[in-house]
Amino acid sequence: MSNSADSPQGSVHRFEWRLVRLLTAAVFALAGLIFVTSFNTAKGTNIRTDTSLLKLSDLIQQRSAKNADLDESTAALRGDIDALAQRDDGSTRAEDAKLGALEKTTGTRKISGPAVTVTLNDAPPNAQAAPGYPEPQANDLVIHQQDLQAVVNALWKGGARGIQVMDQRLISTSAVRCVGNTLILQGRVYSPPYKITAVGDRGALKKALTASPAIQNYQLYVKAYGLGWKVDDREAVTLPGYSGTVDLHYAKPVQ
Repeated sequence: MSNSADSPQGSVHRFEWRLVRLLTAAVFALAGLIFVTSFNTAKGTNIRTDTSLLKLSDLIQQRSAKNADLDESTAALRGDIDALAQRDDGSTRAEDAKLGALEKTTGTRKISGPAVTVTLNDAPPNAQAAPGYPEPQANDLVIHQQDLQAVVNALWKGGARGIQVMDQRLISTSAVRCVGNTLILQGRVYSPPYKITAVGDRGALKKALTASPAIQNYQLYVKAYGLGWKVDDREAVTLPGYSGTVDLHYAKPVQ
């Protein structure tokens, strides 16, 4: 009579048992490798809460503050240069007048006058859809780049003599860009609410805002989900001149 352990069926059972033990050992080895890797990555700290790990948002804020300081230094140096140039630049009165007109057009000189300020803001926390509208998605509740651009474009079309976004004057090379829910303008970062101020004929400026198809679309989201929209008349506003760099990296001036 044959021993069951020596039978083919017994051999199969032994093979299966060895396979289970092998797989179990492999799982424990993999788990140990994961723990070691996690420890080396964290260097013995809590990955989620360790304050020594620099967040990207912190880095952005630091660079934004540094750019603001550099802008102030640039503006001060530009003021010194202008003062020295005006002492004796050898130009005629007509040439000085032409230069002054160009400086106003390019936005490097401050301007004053009646103005309109447009304020855009994200929807309030826990915003709900108005009756008759679908439930909002995340993108429906925040200000986007096209919203800011729509306001700026409409104000230029309405004859604005100058435009300031937040605390910065726009020039021909300014780019209004949003990354996530923040605005990046000329190397500095801003969070909503966003204020856009334009000096010019207030009636013409507001008419251009009303006529803009892009702003009309934005108004639908204001009504449906509570995005912020406010237009204020300003009696007398002074916009500072642009103080950043005006170097061109790719474009060339027209001769």
